[in-house]
Formats: sequence, C-alpha cells, structure tokens
Amino acid sequence: MSRIGRKPVPLPAGVTAVASGHTVTVKGPKGELTRHLHPELVVRVEGGAVLVERPTDSAKHKALHGLSRTLVANMVEGVTKGYEKALEIVGVGYRAEAKPFGLTLYVGLSHTVDVKAPPGIRLTADQPTLVKVAGSDKELVGQLAAEIRAIRPPEPYKGKGIRYAGEQVRRKAGKTGAK
Repeated sequence: MSRIGRKPVPLPAGVTAVASGHTVTVKGPKGELTRHLHPELVVRVEGGAVLVERPTDSAKHKALHGLSRTLVANMVEGVTKGYEKALEIVGVGYRAEAKPFGLTLYVGLSHTVDVKAPPGIRLTADQPTLVKVAGSDKELVGQLAAEIRAIRPPEPYKGKGIRYAGEQVRRKAGKTGAK
C-alpha cells in the first residue's frame, strides 16, 4: 500500500477544500487553487482533512495514489505559506529591473528580455542581481523560475549567467597560455 497516499492531508485553520468529482479546489489566505485528478481515484473531504483513495492495488493505481495525495498537499501548503524561488544573476553588467508587468533582464544579449508574470505569480528584484519568483502554485513558480534561468544558463568557464540561489556551478579550466 502507498504509505504517502494513505495519509490524510490535514487542512489548517483558514483553509477550506471542496472535492467535486475528480476536481479539488483549495481556498486559503494566499489564494485559491483548483486541480483535476485522475478519474479512477476517489477524493473526499472528511473531518478537516482531504482523503485520496484508489480502487485497486495495481502498480498504476499505487503510483497515482501517492502522486495525487502529494499534489493536494502541495496545494494546501501553497494557499497557506506559498512558494518562493530565488535566482542570482552573475556577470558584469548583468541585472534585472522590476516592471509593472514583471521583469526586464539585461544579460549580455543584444536586446533586453522581458519576462511577464502569469496571474498569481509575483516577480521581484529587490537587488539588481537577485530575482524572486513567488506564488501559491508550486508548479507555476518552479516552471517560471526554470524559464528565467534558461534565458542565460550559467556557463562553466566564467560562471556568468542566471542560476538558482545557492546553486554550485562546476567550473572548467580554460585554455592554457602559449609558452
């Protein structure tokens, strides 16, 4: 039996969940999230917790059971605490500017790169070399952070580029000089 899937997802104070069919909606202080789960699984709200049940003990249902429970738990955590990813910009002249629509990045390209924030996601640049992506949807926060990093991934020779905060970039030795 799935050890993760059989645990109920507790709902903290101020958070409500509604399960109708295969759709789960979670509302909390940081917003509202809705997700459609696999049609073979049963989701119900009972006694201040969300329960996910599977029809059989097949490998497919076991995998979906744990996945679905974790997705619901991430929704509950997102509407209570929220998620945040920090990105560092490294390089001479590389910087980010916060704009009303999102960010403008100056990362050594011949043009500036505008990043628009999707609904429910906040992009901030407290310092010119530190970008924060925050929101209640874990999937969207991670995806947008990965897209920003992909604009100029860190290169191995000088380490210039956009990286996650705390990410270690493996450096390579460059060419040796002629003697």
